Amino acid sequence: MAGGTLPGTDADEDAGSDRVVFHVDMDCFYASCERLRRPELAGEPLVVGMGYEAGETIGAVATASYEARAFGVESAMPISEALDLLPRRADADPDDPDAPDPEEAGRYLPVDLDYYKEVASDVKSVLRDCADTLREVSVDEAYLDVTDRTAWDAAGGPTDSGDDPAGPPPSAAAGPAEVRTLAEGYARHVKERIEREAGVPASVGVAPNMSTAKVASDADKPDGLVVVPPGEVESFLAPLPTAEIHGVGPVTERTLADLGIETAGDLAAADPDRLGDELGDRGRELYRRARGEDDREVTPTGLPKSLSRESSLSATADEAAKRETVRALAADVARRARERGCLYRTIGIKAVEPPYEVNTRARSLPGPVDDPDLVESTALDLLDEFAGDRVRKLGVRVSKLDFAESDQATLGGFDAAEGEEGGTAGGRSAPAAGDGGKLTDWVGGDPPANDGDESDENGSRRTGERGDGQASLGDWA
Repeated sequence: MAGGTLPGTDADEDAGSDRVVFHVDMDCFYASCERLRRPELAGEPLVVGMGYEAGETIGAVATASYEARAFGVESAMPISEALDLLPRRADADPDDPDAPDPEEAGRYLPVDLDYYKEVASDVKSVLRDCADTLREVSVDEAYLDVTDRTAWDAAGGPTDSGDDPAGPPPSAAAGPAEVRTLAEGYARHVKERIEREAGVPASVGVAPNMSTAKVASDADKPDGLVVVPPGEVESFLAPLPTAEIHGVGPVTERTLADLGIETAGDLAAADPDRLGDELGDRGRELYRRARGEDDREVTPTGLPKSLSRESSLSATADEAAKRETVRALAADVARRARERGCLYRTIGIKAVEPPYEVNTRARSLPGPVDDPDLVESTALDLLDEFAGDRVRKLGVRVSKLDFAESDQATLGGFDAAEGEEGGTAGGRSAPAAGDGGKLTDWVGGDPPANDGDESDENGSRRTGERGDGQASLGDWA
């Protein structure tokens, strides 16, 4: 690739390393979602519990904000233990000398997974728009292959010193590269779109392969951006403890320590045959990852269950603006469906009313179709229910996708088959007959389990704290 070799790197080492992979990891995602709808929680220690009800002491920590983590609260910790470290703010009575200090107390909230999936749908709408290949790992984590969207070419001077050669050295947040790359600029664009369109922060790791990108996304949380260009992967990984290598859990970390291997550099210099004797194929794989060798491709985890597009509206948007927005969204969604060669059986809209009351409406078709005009007219019909209402965001969705080679349904019986579904329940989409009101359709289906998660000797999945302070919730996603 012309201009793709950065100063200070070896051209031979870079050969075949044109791939650009992003790992996007939302920061303390559940806590960020709660702060999105309750801005007064910004900066406060916040604990979100699964299996927890307000005012109770049972349940487990799903997410601890960074402020709460400073008190020792960790994900997967029992709520009762968390309360010992960080008392509830509601119990902090300034007139009671025995009450906890308000400055050393936090907020506790129960998990609201429907709402978090709603925010996740906004995030993943951005990611799908920014990458041709997307692998969703969980409700708050994804890999993107953006090789066709950007490159490792140099794009300017030192990252944080502008055009002044005497300026300060590059920030650690920019990663080990001494020059700004096109890939870094594109990653900043993705981060800014997530913040602007979904309202929550993300950390992004950029590297030539998946395992290094994942390590990079954890390296400067929260709201971090770490870029590891080709040729600098092994030097970036070398000083890190082995626990930072993707796929190393507590059991493997202890085994490696017993072998005198404490860092990724030690692991990269180890005898791969000895690692294979101790850890089997996993040992040889970890050896390669520590050396920056990972040839896995970012592959989608399955066909999407829906396609949607959303847009925020100004506070002064009138009926004409709302209808024009829906027309544009409908056209875009229908275009994307046609590009992917899929038919759809359901057309729906989403209308978000202030402050964050999410309403969905949908209409089912007698069979799969590809009809952009029908998407527009149906979406506008469904929008009529919200005439005169103030709406802060609108979305259009097609779902129940059909990627098979099948005949398109005739629409002669459409009026008889149609049905309106959806509703509201406490500011969230309520379940509905059929598929119209299912919030998961806006997310794109259940995400797969994390790649590379370690199992213990008994084969059970490791549950514990992730780098962003959020429990790996598997079934909760």
